[in-house]
This record gives sequence, structure tokens and C-alpha cells, in this order.
Amino acid sequence: MKEKLFKKADFNKFVAGDAHFEKTLTRGNLISMGIGAIIGTGIFILPGIVSYGTAGPAITISFILAAIVCILTAMCFAELSSTFPVAGSTYSYGSIIFGQFPGWLIGWALCLEYILGVSAVSSGFSAYFVSLMNSFGIVLPKAIIGPLEPANGTFINLPSVIVLILIYLLLRRGIQTSTKMNTVMVFVKLAVVLTFIIVGAFYIKPANYHPYFPMGGFGVIKGAALVFFAYLGFDVIPSSAPEVKDPQKNIPISIMVSLAICAILYVILSAVLTGMVSYKDLNYADPVVFALNYVKLGKIAFLITIGALAGMFTMMLNTVYGGSRLIYALGRDGMIPNAFGKIDEKAKMPILSLNTITLLAVLLGGFVSLKELTSLVNIGTLVSFTFVASGIIKLRHRKDVPHSDFKVPFYPWLPIISVILCILLMTQVSINSWITFLGWFAIGVVVYFAYGYKKVN
Repeated sequence: MKEKLFKKADFNKFVAGDAHFEKTLTRGNLISMGIGAIIGTGIFILPGIVSYGTAGPAITISFILAAIVCILTAMCFAELSSTFPVAGSTYSYGSIIFGQFPGWLIGWALCLEYILGVSAVSSGFSAYFVSLMNSFGIVLPKAIIGPLEPANGTFINLPSVIVLILIYLLLRRGIQTSTKMNTVMVFVKLAVVLTFIIVGAFYIKPANYHPYFPMGGFGVIKGAALVFFAYLGFDVIPSSAPEVKDPQKNIPISIMVSLAICAILYVILSAVLTGMVSYKDLNYADPVVFALNYVKLGKIAFLITIGALAGMFTMMLNTVYGGSRLIYALGRDGMIPNAFGKIDEKAKMPILSLNTITLLAVLLGGFVSLKELTSLVNIGTLVSFTFVASGIIKLRHRKDVPHSDFKVPFYPWLPIISVILCILLMTQVSINSWITFLGWFAIGVVVYFAYGYKKVN
């Protein structure tokens, strides 16, 4: 039993199984995809909520700490993805390096990230959409703009459901169509973010930065654990490996470039935001819009809302895409029914996997609150990131793997530091989120032994 649980997957079988995908994605497509997946709810919602309740103006340092964790892990991702350019991201890497059962647990945690991540972003999208409608004097019924909370008068988050259905229909048209749409919207939201930074800089009041550490150093670390959500999404790049031209070179560069651009923008935007308005007044789901209205720039606030909607749309688009490829990989390997690993000959994509992640996201985004979703996403991601960083150490001892053009520098210290930092951030997540996550893991163990263990040789 132990031998089967930790049997290493055959890299060549993964490559052969992914051969049906068309290699159409370029480096530019990947960088655009990475930025599109990263910049979303994180930059438009979390700076306000986290600075208000946790970090204060020192949220800029929280963003820097979270960026350091992600950059270290991204380097590990870059080496693994250039060594194994296959679908499934950390699930596939875990199966090849650690074995069948650890790979399944990593994939199960990653499923949590993708499904809850896109659901959380759809909830954020809904908040900004309602704000946009209000600016036109259109007040949507309370019953259809919130999660299932009858006591509060809300029953379904309809804007969240509708946008997820639109994304599904766009992805059904093919990867090239969705890639073009993503590129256009990435330029829109980058322009909007830069506009806020440039305009807002003229309204900064130094007094708003005092006290800089209202909750102390502990608040900064806890804030880093919360804003970590803002950087999620770059792992969608290695998930697309079978559809990438020259993946050994293009994937590592695209990961690092997209993450670096987003980290710089996050830190500057949070500094401008907390300089414009006191952190004590930023407890809003749309803090960027609130800040602009606060300084009497309502017209620009309208443009920011449009950009925020575009940002969240592209994040959801890329997350649904990446999640469908993960579910496809699990089906490809027999960990779940093989039907999920089938490529539709006409559409050249795993339709059943796409249908599944969309349905789950619609149910969660339509009926569960944003706050409950984000904490769970962070845990699932940090667990998979811990495996990625430790996987580099195991990888360097393997002699039967392909040569990689990218190597993590300062080995083995950088991967070890990455593991320690991921564990540190995990300790800052609430106990309720941990209980829910462990319940999710328990379900994963049951699913594995009930199906995957019997099906996989």
C-alpha cells in the first residue's frame, strides 16, 4: 500500500496525455494572463478592509511581505514548470516528485483555491457592479445582491452568478477568443490603476500615515496573511503549459514579470490610498472609489469602478481557465472519473471540467459571503505553495528528469525560507477557516481511497 501511495508519476505519460492541446500561447499572452489573473479583488477591495481592521498605513509593508513569499515561491514554480511543462500545475508536480497520494492532496488543495478564488472574486465584482448601478440612480433589490442570508434580507448574489455565466460562455468559444478579451481588459485596468495612483498622489496628507503601526508588528504580519489573497493567480501560467509555445523559456519569465509588475502596483496603490484617507475610514468593499469620492473626484471614481470591474472579470476568466485544466489533469490521471480528462475534439478543450468548475463557482459565488471565501482560499494556496517550495529540494536529487533552463538561486536556502514563510502565514489564518479546510482535506482523503486509489496503477 505504501509503495502505491508514494509511487512517482511518469512525466512522459503526462506529456503524451496533453498532446491534444494546441500550442498557441506566446510569452506576451502569458504575461497578460498572469496580470489578468492577479490584479482583481485583491487590489480593489483588500487595501481598505485590511488597513482598517488589521495593519493601518503599514499595509504597504504587509503587501511587501506577502510579495516576498510569493516571489520566492514563484521562483520554485518557475523551475518546476520549465522542468515539467504539463497541465495540472502543483498537482502534476506533486505527483511526479512526491508520489500519487501527496500529489492528489496538493491537487485537492489547489481545487479549493481555484473554486473558492473565482467565487470570492465574483462576490467582489458584484459589490462594484451594485456601486456602478447606484451611480446611475438604479437601486437593485437587496434580495438579489447578497449571499444566502434570509435574516439580512438577501437570498442570491445575482450579479455574481450572471458574470460567471458570461465568462463560461466566453471560454467555450476557445482559448484565443478569451486571450484577446483578456489582453484588452488588462490594458484597461492597468490604465485605471495608474490613473488612481497619479491623481491620488496629489491628495496625500502625511498626517494620515500617523500612527504608521497602529496595531504593531503583529498587525503587519496578520495583514500579510490577509492580503496574500491579492497575489493569487500567477499559478495559472504553469497550468497552461501544454498550450504554450516554448514553455521551458516562456513560463518562468512570464511568472516573474507578471508578479513583479503586480507587486509594485499593489504597494504604491496602498500607500496612496492610506495617504488620501485615514485608515480608520476605509472599512468599505470599494475603498478606491470611496477615497476618490472623499476628495470630491466623483467622475474619476466612475472610471475606477469600470476598471475594477474589468480587473475582476479578467481574474475570474483566467482562474476558471486554470481550474478547468486542473480538473482535466485529475481526470486524465484517473484520480476522478476519466470523463473529466477528455478533450472535446471540436472545441479543443475539456468541456466537462469547464462545466464543473463553473457550476461550483456559481453556487458558492451566488450564495456564500466574500469574507468566508477569502480565508479558505489563502489556506489552500499556502499549503500547495509549501509543497512547491519543498519540491525543489526533492527535484534536485532526481537524475531522471529533463534539464531546466531556469534554476532557483541560492539553493537550498531560498526554497527553505519559502517553506518557513508560507507556514508563518498559515499560522495567522483563523481557527474556523482551519477547521473548514481540514474538513475539505478529510473529504479529499475519502474521495481518493474510494476512487483514485483503486483506479490508478
